[in-house]
Amino acid sequence: MSNSKTKKSGGILREIAQNKKLIFNLSKNDFKAKFAGSYFGIIWAFIQPIITILVYWFVFDKALNAGTQITKAGINVPYVIWLVAGMVPWFYFSEVINTGSNVLVEYNYLVKKVVFKISVLPIVKIISSLFVHLFFVGFMVVLYAAYHYYPTVYTLQILYYSFAMICLCVGIIYATSAMTVFFRDLTQLINIILQILMWMTPIMWNMDAMVDRISKPIEIILKLNPMYYIVSGYRDSMINGIWFWNRPETTIYFWGVTIVLFLIGSTIFKKLQVHFADVL
Repeated sequence: MSNSKTKKSGGILREIAQNKKLIFNLSKNDFKAKFAGSYFGIIWAFIQPIITILVYWFVFDKALNAGTQITKAGINVPYVIWLVAGMVPWFYFSEVINTGSNVLVEYNYLVKKVVFKISVLPIVKIISSLFVHLFFVGFMVVLYAAYHYYPTVYTLQILYYSFAMICLCVGIIYATSAMTVFFRDLTQLINIILQILMWMTPIMWNMDAMVDRISKPIEIILKLNPMYYIVSGYRDSMINGIWFWNRPETTIYFWGVTIVLFLIGSTIFKKLQVHFADVL
């Protein structure tokens, strides 16, 4: 069984590698198509996340007086600085999971083409969303500089954590995109799960400052969420100045979960693939 899963996963990886140019072209077209016909075009891709950050910043920092936040390294930073380092990766993750889960339904005309490599479609959504993510990484660096937190060598780790997040997303959306073909309500369920995960990661509230008020079992459960590793990594890169190899347990756990999710997701995708055209 494990050999079968490995072969199916390896087959998907080969198809991705063999169709890099096709994936990139489809990704560019997908990104442009999202905002085709709207007056401001792709500007909307950047406006909504910025407005979301401003709303959360106003509510928590101004209305609820969140003030400064203390990180796991014992550093006090303005709330907006702490918040943005969590929101930037979360925007990408939630966007990829939402759009990637519906990609086969959206591109059903390509799924029905016998010669088309269907396995590249989930990757299209990952690359398409990456354009906006790269912009917000730059936005984050500029915002930090405005608060006199300038880039350091640790900032380069953002590339590693972004790659890790992409790998996590791949396994998830191969499973969800395949299942959505047969169970369309899954997209609604995913929206609910993402809302819950956003608060469990955590992004808006500081778990490091509340360790005395959270029981150990609850803390362990919250840290089992692989996105906790990513969000903490962004904050380690931008604020704490901690290398990912200095957290070996969480790094090994994250990659273990990511590999398992990819094996499961690619297996589900390959098993259901033969039925996609009939259902769509």
